[in-house]
Amino acid sequence: MSISKRGLLLAPRLLAAALIVSSACAYAQEGTEYRKLDRAQSTLSPGKIEVVEFFSYGCPHCEHFLPPLDAWAAKLPKDVVLRRVPVGFHRPGWINLQRTYYALQADGDLGKLDAALFHAIHEEQRQLFEEPSIAEWIGKNGGDAAKFSAAYVSFGVNNQTVQADKMAEDYGIDSIPAMAVNGEYVAMADSTQGEMPYLANLLANVDKLIVKVRAERAPAKAARKRQ
Repeated sequence: MSISKRGLLLAPRLLAAALIVSSACAYAQEGTEYRKLDRAQSTLSPGKIEVVEFFSYGCPHCEHFLPPLDAWAAKLPKDVVLRRVPVGFHRPGWINLQRTYYALQADGDLGKLDAALFHAIHEEQRQLFEEPSIAEWIGKNGGDAAKFSAAYVSFGVNNQTVQADKMAEDYGIDSIPAMAVNGEYVAMADSTQGEMPYLANLLANVDKLIVKVRAERAPAKAARKRQ
């Protein structure tokens, strides 16, 4: 299940905090478990396999995805890095939440307030879609409201937000949560079986894509060793 540009797909509200993700015993199948980008995108982690999560604090499925994603990320091998990219989908409230993510990242409060912001919006039904209400909430929840507000309107955060929208467009992202691997592949999963299987399969297919990228890189690594 995911949230698309057109709206919310109905799904169960609960996802177990601990999802058991099957190990990648085979490569992902193109067309059902991944799609290949027509043009490979640059990454920020040369020499590493970069995995990108596209998400929004406004997406309830992204909230449900955060615990298993965090558990998965905690066990990443040294050659894999996770990058999170908030999307706006041209929704004013979501664009403000994009800026919020980058502002929290800039002021150092992201780790403290990341999950809490999801919880406040979706479980407490707080209307945190405008900078003043978000800043007030941050100040009441252990963050620095003044630093946040300064970062929120900064050139750096504005630039990151624009780049995030361009990146989602370049990757052809029209629903979230979504994950891409190495600037080449976007993971897919069957959404007809419900939210929990969808999110678990999404991570499983990311694991398969990581194996695929390693295999594709192997000949070049072997050639360098022979030199």
